[in-house]
Order: sequence, then C-alpha cells, then structure tokens
Amino acid sequence: MAQSKPAIHVADLRKTFVVPEREAGLRAAVKSLVRRKTREVNAVDGITFQVEPGEVIGFLGPNGAGKTTTLKMLSGLLYPTSGELSVLGYTPSQRQKEFLRQITLVMGNRNQLVWDIPAIDSFELNRAIYNIPEAQYRRTRDDFIELMDLQALVHKPVRNLSLGERMKVEICAALLHRPQVLFLDEPTIGLDVTMQRRIRTFIGEYNRRYDATVLLTSHYMADVEALCKRVVVIHHGQLLFDGDLSALVERFAAYKTIVVTLEDPLVDLAAYGEVVERDGPRVTLRVAKADTPRITARLLADLPVADLTVEDPPIDDVIELVFAQERAL
Repeated sequence: MAQSKPAIHVADLRKTFVVPEREAGLRAAVKSLVRRKTREVNAVDGITFQVEPGEVIGFLGPNGAGKTTTLKMLSGLLYPTSGELSVLGYTPSQRQKEFLRQITLVMGNRNQLVWDIPAIDSFELNRAIYNIPEAQYRRTRDDFIELMDLQALVHKPVRNLSLGERMKVEICAALLHRPQVLFLDEPTIGLDVTMQRRIRTFIGEYNRRYDATVLLTSHYMADVEALCKRVVVIHHGQLLFDGDLSALVERFAAYKTIVVTLEDPLVDLAAYGEVVERDGPRVTLRVAKADTPRITARLLADLPVADLTVEDPPIDDVIELVFAQERAL
C-alpha cells in the first residue's frame, strides 16, 4: 500500500534577515546615509522536519527561537532564504489560490475581524472571500457557534467583546472555509484558564472532525499536553528535539516531583530532597529520578504521611532544561 505524502515537508530551511546597524548620535546618522552598516541575523538556521496528515504537533521554543518566522514561511508570507518547503504539495511562497483555500494562520496577538461590525458580518465576508457554498457555510458556522458557545456574542460589534470572546470568534472566522492545515501561533495567549480550555477543546474537536493537520506554538504547556503527542523544539533557529512529548520528558528530565502531605506540618524535609514549594502540611520535593523509589520508601517509613504522589516534572520545566543544556554545549 502506498504511503501518504507528508502534509508539511521542511528540509534544511533557512531564513536570514539583513538588518541595519549604527551607533547613536548625529554623526553616526549622517555617516549611515553614505555607508550603511548591516549585519545578518539567522532567524531560522537549517531546520528539518515532516508532519503527517492529521497530526497535531507542538512547535516549541522561547521568544526569538524562530517559530513565528517558520510559520510565516509555511503560510507563504515570507520567502525562505534557502532549503526545501512544501505544504500539501504546494510551494507556500507562490501563494496559489488552491493552496490558500486549504490553510489558515491564526496569530493570538493579531486581529482579522472588522472592529465596528458584528462578528457574524465578518463571517459573511469570509464566506464571500473563500466562495464557500451557502449550505456548507451555514452548517459550519452553526456548528462552530455551538461548539464555542457564541450564540450571545456573534451579533455584538467586535470592539465590545473581551479578549477571550474576541479570540473565540477570531478562530471560528479563520476556520469557516474548513482548512486542512492550521498554523496556530499562540492562540490562547493572554486568556484566562477557562477560555484557554474552551479553545483547546475546539481545536481538538476540529482536528477529529476534519482530520486537519495542526502546527501549534504556545507558551502554555497545558495546550501542548492536551493536544500534542509529538513536539518539535527549536532554539536560536536550530532544531533541538523532534519526538514524542513523553520522550522529551524522559530524555531531559533527570528528576521527579514528590508531593507529600504530612500530619505534622512542622517536619523539616530538606534531608529528603530539594524543597521547591511548601503550603502548610503540603510539601513539594524535587529528587533525582534514580533516587525516587528509595526516597519515597524513606518518607513513608520515617514520617507521619497523610498523602503522597510521585509526578513527572511540569513540561515547561523540561523545556527550560532543554534550553539550558543547549546553552551549555
């Protein structure tokens, strides 16, 4: 049986920006008119990965790692300096109509809806832009309104919506044409926990209903843990890790977290591990992974323990460890 082609193919992708550089002061400003100094910045520096149809991938890295630049190249907004790049078999920078009809780019800090009209009118505008058949549009629109609980929001002017409400209708507007590939750049940024959960649920449901491919960037590890089995981690424009989320934890996290609740809240636990948090009788310890069974047995044998759990470290801690190890190389 023939293998399906990857939805996204990236090979040795590079993007270099040439930026002007000068010293402060009038003399330097005048001098730069005659001879401008520039330097090259490698925003994306030779990354390679593939995404299969229907996969939801966490695309992770700190600010300035090159994530947004990569998404802009994948959606055709930026032209690569070098390397191979294809999405659904298309070359993104050519911006063909057939390609644009099958993708969407959602950026959490950007607005696409018209500010002074109700969201439902912007939905109609998108229907016209993408030439969506009326019956399909109404069915998709009504499904999204129900999934996102937008009944009371879509008839309000966008400027009257809160940030979370606006983000919900922004995402719905971006998906009305049922794209097969979603590039989501911090879609839950700045939102409260309840709104983040609502948007995560919607993205997961969209992926299941339409077998859509999703490349998601987020600083909220709850987004990644809820939606992604695989993660791609970049830093300084270079690939650090590509694999299962669980493998990322296994590879880079050398410790476990023990959360113990004591009957005597005054007991000192420093002898058992690094105390990272204390909330009355509830103490969180960080211990070496290899020592976890022995430390757990000692705690239970030595102390009046009311409750004890052993957990993997939070994913965001693991990502920070990845970056720290890369800097030490």
